[in-house]
Amino acid sequence: MPTNHNGPGGAGGLPLPRRAGEDGTMVTVTNISQPTLPKALRDRVDECGFFPELVEDSVSMAVGDETIVDFLVQHEATVGAEGIIRHLTVLVLTPGRLIVSHTDEETDARGKDTAVTTSESVPLRLLGVITVSRAVTHPEHYGRSDSAVTETWLTLTWNAVRRLQVVPAHCGDPSCTADHGFDGEAVGEDITIRMSPAADGAENVQRLVRFASTLQRLAHGQGAG
Repeated sequence: MPTNHNGPGGAGGLPLPRRAGEDGTMVTVTNISQPTLPKALRDRVDECGFFPELVEDSVSMAVGDETIVDFLVQHEATVGAEGIIRHLTVLVLTPGRLIVSHTDEETDARGKDTAVTTSESVPLRLLGVITVSRAVTHPEHYGRSDSAVTETWLTLTWNAVRRLQVVPAHCGDPSCTADHGFDGEAVGEDITIRMSPAADGAENVQRLVRFASTLQRLAHGQGAG
C-alpha cells in the first residue's frame, strides 16, 4: 500500500490553509478541490484521450469559480523528427476572460515521456481582431449539395504580450550592397485554430463557428464598456 508522505499538512508537508470559524477561532481547511468543469467540456477532453486528468485539472485551476460561457477543444497530431507529436488546445470563455490552455507531449533528456501544460489568462478587453475564415469549394453554388466548406479557422490576437521581429532592411534594388540597417515590427500574441470536417468532424467545426461568434459578441461588449 502506498505511503503518504504528506504528513499532517498538505502536499509535500506544507501547512493546510486556515480560516476563521463562526466563533472567531481558526480552523484548518482540509477539503480542497478544484471547481468541477461542465460535463460537456470534460466529455470533449476525455474523447481526445490525451492526458485528460492533467488537462482538466490545468483548465480548472485557470478558470477558478468563474462561469464558463463557451469552450473549444482541438486535438492535433504532427509528424516530426521524433515521430508523432500530439498537442491539445482548450479555449474557455468566461464573462471577463479568455483562457488559453496548451498541453504538449515531450521526451526529456533521459528518454522518458513527459507533458507540458500551460494556461494563459487573457482579459477580454485586451483582445484585438477576432477573425473567422472559411475555404469553400464551388462558391458559385454555395448552399447547394456540390458546394462545401472544406476548412474553417479562427485567428485571435491580443496585446498582453508583444514580440519584436527584426529583419535586415532592403532598398528594393537587387544590385544594391549597401547596409540599410534593420526593420522591426512589434507583433501581438496570437493563436490560430484550424478545423475541417475531414480531420475534426463537422460537429467540431460548427462548434468553432459558434465559439467564434460568441467570443466576438462578448469581446465587443467588453470593448464598448
